[in-house]
Amino acid sequence: MVEGMQEFTVAFSGASGAAYGLTLVRALAVAGHKIHVVVSEGAARVLREECDLSLNPKQPDPAAIAPEHADLVVAHSIADIGATIASGSYPIAGMAICPCSMGTLGRVAAGTAENLITRAADVSLKEGRRLVLVPRETPLSGIHLENMLKLSRAGAVILPANPGFYHRPRSIDDLVRFVVGRVLAQLGVEQDLTPPWQG
Repeated sequence: MVEGMQEFTVAFSGASGAAYGLTLVRALAVAGHKIHVVVSEGAARVLREECDLSLNPKQPDPAAIAPEHADLVVAHSIADIGATIASGSYPIAGMAICPCSMGTLGRVAAGTAENLITRAADVSLKEGRRLVLVPRETPLSGIHLENMLKLSRAGAVILPANPGFYHRPRSIDDLVRFVVGRVLAQLGVEQDLTPPWQG
């Protein structure tokens, strides 16, 4: 498990499920970590439609993303491929694309690195760092599955936003916390969003 303050990257791409990303950023901040945030154009629209949150992908507002922990959020422009997190020499403990659209997943699988999200993901893979992709799509085509397999073989963790029900969720927030708890576990961060299965 990660001890002390670490730095993580959380990227929002244009899949449904923006609440997963917001909950992840806020949970990392509560745990005392620094979070680098990148928002795609598609994600900005999803955040507006699903969460009533307006963000500019070229200048996201940390206070809107994590109101109580804005000092721990570093927001980057999607176009800034010269940002710190675009370099393998910058010490990022892990990255999550949450939620991850199939378009973004495909571009990461292809290694195109044409914007800050795909570049930072490419860096995570080449440096052997934890990269967690949280797709929320159904059904899945053969192309989607092949891209996921390619990324899994390259070292990424494919963690679909599939909440469990054995913890008896009572709200949408409970379902969101379940998935985010699994993401945190894959990033090596202790979490108390959902209790572990006790058998």
